[in-house]
Amino acid sequence: MADLKTQFEDAAKAVMDLKQRPDNDVLLKLYALYKQGSEGDVNGPKPGFFDFVGSAKYEAWEKLRGTKPDDAMKKYVSLVKSLNT
Repeated sequence: MADLKTQFEDAAKAVMDLKQRPDNDVLLKLYALYKQGSEGDVNGPKPGFFDFVGSAKYEAWEKLRGTKPDDAMKKYVSLVKSLNT
């Protein structure tokens, strides 16, 4: 079995080949889990009020504050697998 980091990287590649584009809520979850898994807790200032997409991404990632990167990676891999079935 491949190690978690390899599974995470493979899942990130698999997202690009999904048969259907996930809805925005799932896309935000994918983004947040990926960022938490690869960078850890959110950092930097929150985007401005009129940057709706940037703010949504920031808030989704911020909700995962304190989640261990390994746990985020596992959830990301699991979510991508569920989208590919």
